[in-house]
Amino acid sequence: MNYDSEILFVLNEAGPKGLSIRKIAIHVFNKCNGFFDAVSLEDVHRYVASYLAKNCKMPGSVIERTDIRGVYRLNLNNTSGQLQFDFKDETPEENTYAKAEEDRSLSLF
Repeated sequence: MNYDSEILFVLNEAGPKGLSIRKIAIHVFNKCNGFFDAVSLEDVHRYVASYLAKNCKMPGSVIERTDIRGVYRLNLNNTSGQLQFDFKDETPEENTYAKAEEDRSLSLF
């Protein structure tokens, strides 16, 4: 399981107020727990707590603590060059149909 990306997703959805470790762990548990891949909530909570504690101490980290004990959020003032790409298809649909109608047969002469 890749809990790291789920933790970052939950923190992104939480916004600037952040979330407590318990709520983050419950969200990650619900997302990653399945019928054939069962994990315990205690294991997920332990991993989330250690991940957040370890990553908020690093300089230039994406995760930061809030003033409230046990509540974490994303560090949006981070200047370490974090990028978020938004891949969108900017071409209008009309151009794709026009390109499909072009005659691409080879000329014999």
